[in-house]
Amino acid sequence: MGEMLVTGGAGFIGSNFVRMALAHTDDRIVVVDKLTYAGNRANLAGLEQGLEHGREQGPKQGRVEFVRGDIADAELMDRLVASADTVVHFAAESHNDNSLRDPGAFVHTNVVGTYALLEAVRAHGARLHHISTDEVFGDLPLGTDERFTESTPYNPSSPYSATKAGSDHLVRAWVRSFGINATISNCSNNYGPYQHVEKFIPRQITNILTGRPAKLYGSGAQVRDWIHVDDHNSAVLAILEHGTPGETYNIGADQAAVSNKEVVELICELTGGTYEHVADRPGHDLRYAMDASKLRRELGWRPRYTDLREGLAQTVAWYREHVRWWEGVKDGVEKQYAQSGQ
Repeated sequence: MGEMLVTGGAGFIGSNFVRMALAHTDDRIVVVDKLTYAGNRANLAGLEQGLEHGREQGPKQGRVEFVRGDIADAELMDRLVASADTVVHFAAESHNDNSLRDPGAFVHTNVVGTYALLEAVRAHGARLHHISTDEVFGDLPLGTDERFTESTPYNPSSPYSATKAGSDHLVRAWVRSFGINATISNCSNNYGPYQHVEKFIPRQITNILTGRPAKLYGSGAQVRDWIHVDDHNSAVLAILEHGTPGETYNIGADQAAVSNKEVVELICELTGGTYEHVADRPGHDLRYAMDASKLRRELGWRPRYTDLREGLAQTVAWYREHVRWWEGVKDGVEKQYAQSGQ
């Protein structure tokens, strides 16, 4: 049995990954998370031992251990990575709107934090997989069949995507300069259980479940390459098991022709709700689309949720059944959006 360190493992994608890793590996899993507003201990309910500070001394109970901490804390990262065989790096500030309000937090976590983690990996020889985003590539024009490939030049358009681009470049530099064993994945937009209600799809679902209309930015013509979080995480496991050190893999589920307007209309159809148009986000990227053929060809990965309607229906059902998980933060999120006319 090895040990896997999962940074940001109390967040949306990370906590879903922890559940999948428990089911498909024999590793002990150590989760480190700062527990900002997007990190939630309830995401790990029933899985972890419940440590608020530091690491438990003595024999371990179960396979998941939680450590509250900042990935930019170099001493903590060194201590945690020292006993890990594998590090899966999900931790990031990730909301575009928030990056426009407070870019400094994104530089701290996404750049400084990744640097601290890389230095620990270099010191102790752990295997690293770095989770990134399609937003580092910028956007694509509407009405074309163009897709991002692993060799697409970076062209980030927000503080969020710029700091994620910076973290990707750091990982590649540490691979080339210091020979660390690392891979990178750039994934399209995720949706599914445990996603914070500030994000596009859960916001619309929970708006309707609380008697509000769904909200559509601008005309809703923007196109996203949606992928269910379980498909993303199954791809990460495939890369961990079979990926080539130093390589980058795009992750996508071929949902590239779906506009935000179509997504909102599908959510309304599944929930019986309605929607209204609101002010568009500044610098809102037009279109993302991923070419994940390398991942499919070299590692044999395939997504489960190839029908967006099926994945959204599963997601709507989860939010209906887990109202207590999200209802406490919903009003605050909507008040924040209202201040910007959204």
